[in-house]
Amino acid sequence: MNTELGNASAVVSRWTKVPAVLMVLGGVGAVAGFAMDPRQLGFSYLLAFMFFLSLCMGGMFLVMVHHLFDADWSVPVRRISEHLACLSAVMAVLFVPLALLAPQIYAWMDPAHADHALHAKAGYLNAPFFYARAVIFFAVWIFLSWRLRYWSLKQDESGAAACTFKMRKLAAAGIFLFAITLTLAAIDWMKSLQHQWFSTMYGVYYFSGSVWLTLGTVYLVAVWLKRAGPLRDLVQPRHLKDVGVVLFAFTVFYAYIHFAQYFIIWNANMPEETFWYVMRERGYWWGSSMVLVFGHFLLPFLLLLRIDAKLKLPLMVPLCVWVWLMHFVDISFNVLPPLHLEEFPWRWTDLACFAFIGGVTGFVFLRSLARHPVYPLKDPRLRESLSDHEVPPPAIAEAVHSHEGEE
Repeated sequence: MNTELGNASAVVSRWTKVPAVLMVLGGVGAVAGFAMDPRQLGFSYLLAFMFFLSLCMGGMFLVMVHHLFDADWSVPVRRISEHLACLSAVMAVLFVPLALLAPQIYAWMDPAHADHALHAKAGYLNAPFFYARAVIFFAVWIFLSWRLRYWSLKQDESGAAACTFKMRKLAAAGIFLFAITLTLAAIDWMKSLQHQWFSTMYGVYYFSGSVWLTLGTVYLVAVWLKRAGPLRDLVQPRHLKDVGVVLFAFTVFYAYIHFAQYFIIWNANMPEETFWYVMRERGYWWGSSMVLVFGHFLLPFLLLLRIDAKLKLPLMVPLCVWVWLMHFVDISFNVLPPLHLEEFPWRWTDLACFAFIGGVTGFVFLRSLARHPVYPLKDPRLRESLSDHEVPPPAIAEAVHSHEGEE
């Protein structure tokens, strides 16, 4: 255990300066942007915040699904998802500037913009309830993510099967809380930018994109840790292929949800719903729409269609980077049109906020990787996860045998 932890620390420590520099440069840029145009800075910050919140929420979902299905394929990469999920506490702190900038971002907070739609939704869309819900969301996410990782790390020490049962029960209750809170958060922080709009699928839409982004990130981190050493003897081609298979599944699922939302609104042809898409068919947003159709769905779908493609690193690594770019376009498609409808939508403050929030979350994530074992050392499914491959190396075999001896 100490050897694995030491190797991870040595590998990760080489990269911690990168997010630290991004954090400082991005923070300076964000402060300058606020001094120049607080409203623009608010939208830029929201864009970056919702992007990195996707990684946190996607990681939490993958951890809970692992326990709910008692999976073995995800054991070697589960710790990566656990650390991503535990960024919930960091995101809670990063929400504070967003809370302060909210009156600059959300038109419904200004009484001058009151209309019939806002009057009908006043019981939900009001500032006190908005902030109260945010506190509840982060309280739920922090509790779920940190308790799941707590019992996972506890099992590294004791190997007790009781830890698995606790995580399974926590995931069984947590998946419902996760679905409710994530849906409401997506409605509060993105959909309410245009409070007149209706969509019952919006929460699932944001969720599907979040998991898609996280799967691409997990694939990249797993390849990095395998090449660098800490996961060299644990992550096998089968595990990478399985992550790629789920990435392919969520490529299709995201496209299905987005098309279903568009088709239902188009078919109903109700002005209070269609205006949202009409706005996004104008100016640069028409191009962004086509990028989402062909870049977010068609290109990944065709590249991932072959089974062997999921193991070709020269294909998968650039594709996972492409996933980041497409998710950024997707979040921009949702956040920026109310601010920039006709002109070029992106500003330098978008890059500054992205660097700042990405630097903070990246720094904390790397620190978590360095401080804890990079995989669940005594997970009951560890041996089964390696059963299709050669005999595990001595360090892993010793951990598995010690766990079986304690049982």
